[in-house]
Amino acid sequence: MVFTRFIAIYGHKFKSSFETESEMRIAKREWAMSLAEYSENELVAAVTVSKETLAWAPSISEFIVILDNLNGAMGMVDVRPAYREACFHAQQPSKHKWSHPTIYHAGQATGWFELRSQQEKTSFPVFEYHYQIMCRRFRKGDPLDKPSVPAIVNKQDATLSQFIINWADEQQLAPELASSLLYFMTKPKGSKTRENFRIKSLAKIQALDLSVQLPD
Repeated sequence: MVFTRFIAIYGHKFKSSFETESEMRIAKREWAMSLAEYSENELVAAVTVSKETLAWAPSISEFIVILDNLNGAMGMVDVRPAYREACFHAQQPSKHKWSHPTIYHAGQATGWFELRSQQEKTSFPVFEYHYQIMCRRFRKGDPLDKPSVPAIVNKQDATLSQFIINWADEQQLAPELASSLLYFMTKPKGSKTRENFRIKSLAKIQALDLSVQLPD
């Protein structure tokens, strides 16, 4: 498909790169092998970018660079602004009009509570990983419509979030600090993981010389 479209778009400029039919067959086979991992949706979009930006047909390596940088051409933003949007609207993700569905799905995969409560150095790498996956899925043509969030998840998440807000007010702490200190409460009660995070919170309280009591 790519080879045929390049002939139609670039005409003699492209065909003259091959002196014989044998060279053209070899080139077609090489292009096919090099692009085997990409979906038709991605190839069509990359050909469009080539047509709009290049006077001469790209080489295989140049075309792969275009394929790997299709996000902007397909309406997706860089990971940093995507991360900021996800964090800013993590409190009520189901009510926000997302600029692109990949951001919503990456945020959902990362965890809305984690995006609200964890420091950037912890949550950003996780979000970046999921965002790359979602962008690739979108480029391949996978449907990524915003799903409805199960009510029970919303209810549990909202209850814990409200508890943290109230606790922050009672202890006269910034919401971000309170979320960080109470992160252990997102883990199962009685688990070793929960206890480890609680110990870290206690150490942080001591380091900051705070006079607060952590809930169980």
